[in-house]
Amino acid sequence: MIPAVPPLPKAELHLHIEGTLQPELAFALAERNGVELPYATQDELRAAYSFTDLQDFLNLYYALMAVLRTEDDFADLADAYLARAREQGVRHAEIFFDPQAHTARGVDIGTVIRGLTRALDAAPRTHGITTRLIMCFLRDESAESALATFESARPYLDRITAVGLDSAEVGHPPSKFREVYALAREAGLKCVAHAGEEGPPAYVWEALDILGVDRVDHGVRCLEDDALVARLVADQVPLTVCPLSNVRLRVVDQLADHPLPAMLDAGLLVTVNSDDPSYFGGYAEDNFTAVRDALGLDRAALRTLARNSFRASFLDEETRAAYLKELDAS
Repeated sequence: MIPAVPPLPKAELHLHIEGTLQPELAFALAERNGVELPYATQDELRAAYSFTDLQDFLNLYYALMAVLRTEDDFADLADAYLARAREQGVRHAEIFFDPQAHTARGVDIGTVIRGLTRALDAAPRTHGITTRLIMCFLRDESAESALATFESARPYLDRITAVGLDSAEVGHPPSKFREVYALAREAGLKCVAHAGEEGPPAYVWEALDILGVDRVDHGVRCLEDDALVARLVADQVPLTVCPLSNVRLRVVDQLADHPLPAMLDAGLLVTVNSDDPSYFGGYAEDNFTAVRDALGLDRAALRTLARNSFRASFLDEETRAAYLKELDAS
């Protein structure tokens, strides 16, 4: 058994705030808002966290969002994540949120953003964590819905660092969203997109060449295309990989089969993240520990992953340098 090591300082770059909703908080918010959940107990809800694929997960994920109604709910959700993240060595978090999943339920986008940013603004003081907020478009919704969402978010763009693309990947190529990404770039926002998780390497090419992304979320299937790997290495495009998520959603059968070592060996700028940690069995350091044990990664490899996380972030250079200095001293 490899001895336990203290968490390395790290940035988390692939984290869906809705995916941090723990059963305890889900039941507390349900009671606060008078929402009846289709589960009698927290244990019954935990038992439902058994997925056969991405769509099975998404069905539960969206159903539980019904408890999120008010600014306080979103602030409490974010604060609960940040408290756990700090314990896992996270010093900086770039957090996804899915406005369409909330506006479709009648929750105003301003309610979502104000609630989240209340917790994020306090995070340096309350948890010692800096943050950025990334607004994601649901790729299984229409391009027109994404455009409408972007326009509704314009009053809040000063609170948003980047746009992203998530939800069911297959059959929804990145090119579907070229227009809204062009608007985001014109507005000065960074761009990221999920690609190459369940979808083919061609989706990663589209994310790079059509959407103009700064980072690729997941991207594990890039290894199926040598030319794509060469491009990603040459341009040092970051990949935000989520190992425990990949196992739970059957991207790989078991963690020992994960391509992370091959990705590192290829010279890819890969990072390790938790994705939807309450559903996938672990937060940031849990993922680091899991890949250490299952893949035999040594301390130097884990340091590379932590260093990559800060390099791949949207931090200003001064703060990035301070975090890297902390990592070097740990």
